[in-house]
Amino acid sequence: MTGKPTPDVLSPGEIGPLKLRNRTIKAATFEGRSDGGLVTDPLIEFHRNVAAGGVGMTTVAYCAVAPEGRTQYDQIWMRPDAVPGLRRLTDAVHAEGAAASAQIGHAGPVANPRSNRLPALGPSRRFNHLGGQMTRAASEEDIARIARAHGAAARMAVESGFDAVEVHLGHNYFASSFLSPRINKRKDAYGGSLHNRAKVARSAVRAVREAVGDRIAILAKFNMDDGVGGGFWLDEALQVARWIEADGTVDALELTVGSSLLNPMYLFKGKAPLRDFAAALPRPQRVGVRILGRRFLHEYPYRDAFLLEEARQFRAALDLPLILLGGISSRASMDLAMAEGFQFVAMARALLREPDFVNRVREEDSARSLCVHCNKCMPTNFSGTRCVLA
Repeated sequence: MTGKPTPDVLSPGEIGPLKLRNRTIKAATFEGRSDGGLVTDPLIEFHRNVAAGGVGMTTVAYCAVAPEGRTQYDQIWMRPDAVPGLRRLTDAVHAEGAAASAQIGHAGPVANPRSNRLPALGPSRRFNHLGGQMTRAASEEDIARIARAHGAAARMAVESGFDAVEVHLGHNYFASSFLSPRINKRKDAYGGSLHNRAKVARSAVRAVREAVGDRIAILAKFNMDDGVGGGFWLDEALQVARWIEADGTVDALELTVGSSLLNPMYLFKGKAPLRDFAAALPRPQRVGVRILGRRFLHEYPYRDAFLLEEARQFRAALDLPLILLGGISSRASMDLAMAEGFQFVAMARALLREPDFVNRVREEDSARSLCVHCNKCMPTNFSGTRCVLA
């Protein structure tokens, strides 16, 4: 508890220069609606529906800062050709009274090099099971280029009408993989000490701040821990978060966990739908998931506000506005987040099940999402992310 007055989750809130109509955010989840790496009408409708459903801000995922930084070929990457479609999307969201954020980042070792037809980059050379190829160790020029690309992507987000950008520093994407002692085996200025391993993350958000100043809000999605042995853990995450706050480069942090590379279910909690994942993949990968899936897709019990215990430690250590993610599935969990001192809440699965859930929260004091946390929405990102029960 903070001792400050507890705001209503449906009251206006501010993130840097941005004022939102309420304190709810549609979290970034790859929509599977960006054929050819460009905005489509179904992608616009996806976010328009969430905006009409009452959220304060919706987040477009995933907008890679470079072509090799996509997790797979059909994701948006920020370039001039993408701007007109993105402008149509932000106009549609704004017409419904909500704000729009672009999640920008570089997938690093989470990229599928076979799909992208480009090498995946990471801190160190390692086998990439996503594409059956080796991830290449990024050179110092690669690191500098990717930092510059974050700034360029943020400028294009401004041109596209976005109100905010969310820099991806989690899930063992490029910046997060450098933070991880498990993945980062470098011996140069970007490996070893925590200070060195944090350089990539800090330089990415610094490049964004230098590029756009205070014209839009700057958020970062930040891992509290990777959920893997020998990975980035809470004590180091708290220190890096303090450094980022001291740098003055972000206006808010959205706290997350897990590794898309090594332990994706650590973030989602609940069932791991192996059969559904296998059915959505080509035959060779389908067999691999059926045989080895349990080694990669672990199951964790679901509970509301399941990241709160870890996130409390960040709330105690930081003055920055913080966004609580993870099991925000009811009015009660939203109220709990506000009472614990978090300024905003972020939701994904609840809004896939009910895009108008926030409007229902406004009408019903005891509202609870219809989402049953079966996670069968996860494999649908190959064909258009959706709730299979809706």
